[in-house]
Amino acid sequence: MACLLLMQFLLRLGLYLLNPALRESAEASDVLQSFIMGARFDLRMAAYALLPCLLLPVIRIRSYVLFCRLWLSTFALGYLFFGIVEVEFYAEFQQRLNGLVFQYVSEDPVTVLSMLWHGLPVLTYLSLFTACGYLVLHCINWLFRQNLIKTSDLSPRPGLSIICAAALLVVTVICTRGTFRSGPPLRWGDAYVTNNLFLNQLALNGSFTLITAGLNNLDRTNPKDWLTQEPALAEAQTKKLLFVSSDEDTSSSQRPIGRISNNSSVIHASPKNVIVILMESFAAAHVGSMGGKLNVTPAFDALTEDGILFDHFFSNGTHTHQGMFATLSCFPNLPGHEYLMQQPEGRQQFSGIATLLPGHEKLFVYNGDFSWDNQKGFFANQGFDKFVGRDDYVDPIHIDPVWGVSDQDMFNRGLAELDALAPDQPLVAILQTLSNHLPYSLPEPLPIEPVVEDGVLNERLTAMKYADWALGEFMQSLKQKSYFDDTLVVLVGDHGFGTDRQLTAVNLLRFHVPLLLISPMLDDHRGTVNGTVGSQVDIVPTALGLLGESTNNQCWGRNLFDLPDDDPGFAIIKPSGSEPTVAIVTDDRIVTYEPHTGSHLYSYTLGPLAVAKEENDPDLETDLRTSLQSFIQTAILGLAGNRMAAE
Repeated sequence: MACLLLMQFLLRLGLYLLNPALRESAEASDVLQSFIMGARFDLRMAAYALLPCLLLPVIRIRSYVLFCRLWLSTFALGYLFFGIVEVEFYAEFQQRLNGLVFQYVSEDPVTVLSMLWHGLPVLTYLSLFTACGYLVLHCINWLFRQNLIKTSDLSPRPGLSIICAAALLVVTVICTRGTFRSGPPLRWGDAYVTNNLFLNQLALNGSFTLITAGLNNLDRTNPKDWLTQEPALAEAQTKKLLFVSSDEDTSSSQRPIGRISNNSSVIHASPKNVIVILMESFAAAHVGSMGGKLNVTPAFDALTEDGILFDHFFSNGTHTHQGMFATLSCFPNLPGHEYLMQQPEGRQQFSGIATLLPGHEKLFVYNGDFSWDNQKGFFANQGFDKFVGRDDYVDPIHIDPVWGVSDQDMFNRGLAELDALAPDQPLVAILQTLSNHLPYSLPEPLPIEPVVEDGVLNERLTAMKYADWALGEFMQSLKQKSYFDDTLVVLVGDHGFGTDRQLTAVNLLRFHVPLLLISPMLDDHRGTVNGTVGSQVDIVPTALGLLGESTNNQCWGRNLFDLPDDDPGFAIIKPSGSEPTVAIVTDDRIVTYEPHTGSHLYSYTLGPLAVAKEENDPDLETDLRTSLQSFIQTAILGLAGNRMAAE
């Protein structure tokens, strides 16, 4: 056991040392707490590895020792493998291993392996695993060779064996529970012993979180954790959150948040076309017009002079999948339903942009394969009928060895498709970028100067800068088209990515993305910055409001131009994977909530000096938590009951 505990301690120490920026603000006492809690999780995992000791009464000693040697070696190599894998996993997602692993592997293992091979130093990690694995096996074999038990002199002693087995059973049960308390065993929420998200994640054990996620996949949701209120009261609270004064309530038992949105927007425009551009990993922290310092997004920054920029806008999740269905289908990211497009509940027709604009042509242009994340199946059911994907490009400028063509190719094809459709009738077009994604395969020679000032993020920020350049080229061409005068362009990030600062228990900066609305019909508001808080589920009602469309809908967002003066807006966000924490964000407060560990209230500011501080305001915390719980409960029950239809 000591050997396994030492190995897991060293893996945790390595993860700590490999994240210098995240540990800069950590207090020494908090670091100590994190490692102490981590030792408890490590002890639990080591106890699982020692379970074969219970077989002592029924296996001959020689066979028992051989079996234990093989068993412990397998466990040790498994812990080591996951510990090394976690280095890159944490760098990307800033979470310990979780359900995302199963999601990626089950989706398309060939594509995932290709992404890893082309995007990461796989041979270096394999060499490291081989060298460390050899040392681990050598240590285990050495321990067995020390003849701590002279196997040649032993023969089974039933009485002694049963006593030993009983004692071992008690010890093992205590260790595998990880706690002496009554009630549930040690859980992931127990790791949240500090106010530092990095240290709380550090306290966990990656093998533990991965196994827990695997077991949870067998029982995807635990609704009772979220069904804590009287449904009628929860629905009433949810409607209070979502309905505005101009809405006409049409809700019923089959349509819990149904209403007619009359869209009495303070900003009036009537474009007939809508183009939504989902920018891959477009993190606000690196957008120049939102405080980024490295000139990564000069094209986007210039475009802000032509439109309305929302600077307190958030993605609903941290994965493209969630960004897509939240933005286009106006439905939030929920616990247990992070991969809604692949789940049976996702077969409903939501109040999305295609559903609510039945008379418009529908076009979806993407660099990659629409089979990934079941995109084509889901969005075809939502009303999209024309898809241009990876296999539809002719002589592309560049082909990513993993995902598809370059953003240049996608935008060029998108423009050609728009030219063919726009003159005839109204359209809804979705353009989704992909180049800013591991392995960051870009055309050569690059049309931009690479980013070299940010160390480990240089490659990623170069890809982001290239995506921004491709966007700029597209928008420059689009503005020359006659149909641009009658078009609303919606630019939004699908999600952000890891930062060297982690705000609150859900890492708020990872959700912070820009929303930019551009249309010649909005010229009176060009170059303005709007501080209303919103999230991707607000895009459909906001766009429809600008189009002047009145719709009978069940959108889980609001028209951001139709809020009363005293309403700063809100966003409800949730990380990807098996992380159950959710949060509600207002203009300067955020409440994070997890059913087993409770809620926390923070004040926050965004921008270059972004910071969050835990606050003590029980009344405000209770109000926001109640709103959050009502929203989540009503959405889960509505989804499970097939009650999300637009009409």
